[in-house]
Amino acid sequence: MTPDRDDGAAALRTDFEQCYAAHFHSLTLQLNAYVGNLAEAQDMVQEAFCRALARWDRVAGYTDPAAWVRRVAWNLATSGWRRRRTALNFLRRQREEHVPGPGTDRIELTRALAELPQTQRRACILFYVAQLTIAEIAEQEEVAEGTVKSWLHRGRAALAAQLAEARKEPDHVRVRP
Repeated sequence: MTPDRDDGAAALRTDFEQCYAAHFHSLTLQLNAYVGNLAEAQDMVQEAFCRALARWDRVAGYTDPAAWVRRVAWNLATSGWRRRRTALNFLRRQREEHVPGPGTDRIELTRALAELPQTQRRACILFYVAQLTIAEIAEQEEVAEGTVKSWLHRGRAALAAQLAEARKEPDHVRVRP
């Protein structure tokens, strides 16, 4: 390199450093207000300055190099917002398509369980869902095993009656007490 070229490169580097020092903070504050996340705003402004540095010989010739950096930073913020929105919409569609809500049987069972007395409901859930033995339920509830058997018998009978009734009439017709 010739001394003139070294001086020119040093001058460009100095111009860039001055532009960075003069505008990084204010651009970060602007983008923070826009994206609502300081770290993300700093990253976007930093990226904009990195892109400016790669083209600084051209950008430095603009009337307002900081305006170019600001435009790039704002474009990055807008692109990031669009990417996040697109990803969120994709995830929502995936959830709607692949994760069905509870079926009518499960909804009816949940309603029927809610109608049971608390002891019967708890015994049925512990026995059928948690798969505890009668002895384990009796120990947990601090009652005799015969009591647990009685709760399960009554709970099953009540559930069977409620579910049979629910199957006779559609939900929109059924009148709840």
